[in-house]
Amino acid sequence: MDNKPKTKLGNGKKRSDSWITASLCLSDAEAHAYTYNGKKYVNLNVNIYDKPNEYGKDVAISLNDYKKEEGAKKLEEKWPIKNTAPAKEEEYNLPF
Repeated sequence: MDNKPKTKLGNGKKRSDSWITASLCLSDAEAHAYTYNGKKYVNLNVNIYDKPNEYGKDVAISLNDYKKEEGAKKLEEKWPIKNTAPAKEEEYNLPF
């Protein structure tokens, strides 16, 4: 896992077990937006902390900058995929 600094985009407060209020900085988020079907999206991480910070906030919103290609490449380096294709028919040496 990379230890690069998180891009903070907002914070909030947990109001109940099923309700969180938060603010998101659109100016910062828009710089990381991508377009899909004509709409803009930003991938986010929302972390809920056990204890509030010095400002009373116990929810943090940061950019989820995970890239599938990078993750797949790291996995391939760690566990190389071996050719698992079945042998050709003539290599089976079966009598039928």
